[in-house]
Amino acid sequence: MTSRKTWTEEIEVNARDIIEKIKELIQEGNVRRLIIKKENGDLLLEVPLTAGVVAGGLVTLVAPVLAALGAMAALLTKVKFEIVRVKEENTDDKKDDEDKEQ
Repeated sequence: MTSRKTWTEEIEVNARDIIEKIKELIQEGNVRRLIIKKENGDLLLEVPLTAGVVAGGLVTLVAPVLAALGAMAALLTKVKFEIVRVKEENTDDKKDDEDKEQ
């Protein structure tokens, strides 16, 4: 059996670094949702990143979004990224490890 552990983190990014940071997050592979907000917290964009999609293919799919964000970066100084990550844990392995410890 597998279980999923989900957590959220928020980071602030300079507007000129938006595109590179998004590409970096996509390549990490454990990001499931990316929410981009203005400095004041207003929502700009929410992008679901589906599990199992090849990173290169995903960058191609969101290329129009990245282009729009690049243009928007000229109007912004900083943005906030809310990053939803997921980690799948194999509960069978965890149980085996617990049994060995006893």
